[in-house]
Amino acid sequence: MYSVRMSTPDRLIEATQDLLWERGYTGTSPKAIQHAAGAGQGSMYHHFTGKSDLALAAISRTAQEMRETAGRLLDGPGTPHERITAYLLREREVLRGCPVGRLTMDPDVIADDALRAPLDATLEWLRERIAALLQEGLDNGKFAPGTVPGPVAATIVATVQGGYVLARASGSSAAFDSAVDGLLSLLATPARPA
Repeated sequence: MYSVRMSTPDRLIEATQDLLWERGYTGTSPKAIQHAAGAGQGSMYHHFTGKSDLALAAISRTAQEMRETAGRLLDGPGTPHERITAYLLREREVLRGCPVGRLTMDPDVIADDALRAPLDATLEWLRERIAALLQEGLDNGKFAPGTVPGPVAATIVATVQGGYVLARASGSSAAFDSAVDGLLSLLATPARPA
């Protein structure tokens, strides 16, 4: 499944990322990880102390990848509104759900402070980054006066995560697209008085 050029720890981490996304923590057995990674039990336990240690590495990498993907768009060219729009309209595997969001719904992950920490930190980073863009746009008159960056940023993140849930429940990405379209209409640049 994974390139033989990839190191064994990287194969194990990537296999765990995929399995956690699809099956959750409880449904991801060490044997399934080893099979997917093409690695033996000895290799797994040589590099990681156990399933929890490997899951932490996988969850941390998933969180970092989400930051990198969002960061490229939120820190890219354009006005704050254009950058937020680029983030909202980016290509996603909507029906598969958000890998970070899905992990926050896993009771075993949420019950473990170490496993939950990278997820919480990433979602907080996303809210703060979007809030900073909203503040920049507000300062430049590009968002409606009275826009409160922190709560609006939380609404944006919640809408994206909720859009994944709606899409998965309906079996159609249309629900996600509708949520994003509604959010974009609320963020529309206000008309300047003549």
